[in-house]
Amino acid sequence: MTTNDNPFMGYSGRIATQDGVYSQSEVGLANRNSGILLETLALDVTPTGLHYLLTHFDVPLIDPGQYRLDFSGGFNAPFELDLDEIKSLPQVTLPVTLECAGNGRSGVSPRSHSMPWAYEAVGTSEWTGTPLKPLIERAVPNADAVEIAFLGADYGFDKGVGHCFGRSLTMTQIADLDVMLVYAMNGQPLLPQHGAPLRLIVPGWYGMASVKWLDRIEALREPFDGFQQVRTYRFREHDGDPGRPVTTMRVKSLMVPPGVPDWGTRKRYLEPGPVTLLGRAWSGGGVPIAKVEVELDGEWRQARLEPQISRYAWSKWTCDWSASPGKHVLRCRATDADGHIQPLDPPWDVSGFANNAAQKVTVFVGEP
Repeated sequence: MTTNDNPFMGYSGRIATQDGVYSQSEVGLANRNSGILLETLALDVTPTGLHYLLTHFDVPLIDPGQYRLDFSGGFNAPFELDLDEIKSLPQVTLPVTLECAGNGRSGVSPRSHSMPWAYEAVGTSEWTGTPLKPLIERAVPNADAVEIAFLGADYGFDKGVGHCFGRSLTMTQIADLDVMLVYAMNGQPLLPQHGAPLRLIVPGWYGMASVKWLDRIEALREPFDGFQQVRTYRFREHDGDPGRPVTTMRVKSLMVPPGVPDWGTRKRYLEPGPVTLLGRAWSGGGVPIAKVEVELDGEWRQARLEPQISRYAWSKWTCDWSASPGKHVLRCRATDADGHIQPLDPPWDVSGFANNAAQKVTVFVGEP
């Protein structure tokens, strides 16, 4: 498509939003994408059909028998692999927690006009595939290669720019991160919406780095200038700010809302008496959780932590509460081993990225 054929014009500045009121296009995004059910935080591994989804464009329907992964660009020994060849490579299975970089966006004010995530854009799956690093070494990047770009088969427009979704990692990041080429999720072949037949998983990073429907890997002599690398997924203080790249996940915790919900508000009702609250906590870059605290009736109490099932998976926590009649607002916050503490208020970002503010759950406890 040429520039003159493009009917989608770019725009400058921010689209006006109103907190708590969503446009028809935002409702459309919410209808197309989906988040975890918070009650399934009780599970170590998120059921495949309940793992969060953010799909920028249409889901490509790729025939696994015709699939080829192309290593090209600035490689001295470029090659292609079909899916059977990829599956014949050394296999690893790794539980990894993925969170969308936009998770929590609806809690940032004024909020960005985009997918209106609250808390639900997170999930943990057991991903099966093969390590990326040996394949990069086999392709032999040129001595002057500075980045490796990962390009998906999905194509569309954003702010008037047509592109395939693509992201890159530096040569140092490739060496340091446990990046995987993945073809199975929770013991089954990838579903189309989760990137079938092959996707990238970058453990410890927000989900935008884990490119789905991967079909090209290119070595680059200059930093990748793709739209999803330089025009978005950057922390910006104002519209003209070039920003800083979004990378590793921030420390965060969530709880399973106790009791039963009200259909419309999702506020909770609970009988009085002893309750065991539970939830999950995670941080980025493989950094473990050191502590989770729960605010109960104005007092912060330390929760019990269970061991992680893998370096890159969330930790389960529990906390006992004697629920008394009345209205209560519960919160939880995590601290990781590097000393990063989950904030109580949303950190500011133009696009609402990486809002890790403490979750609030309103609970009404009945009379005995």
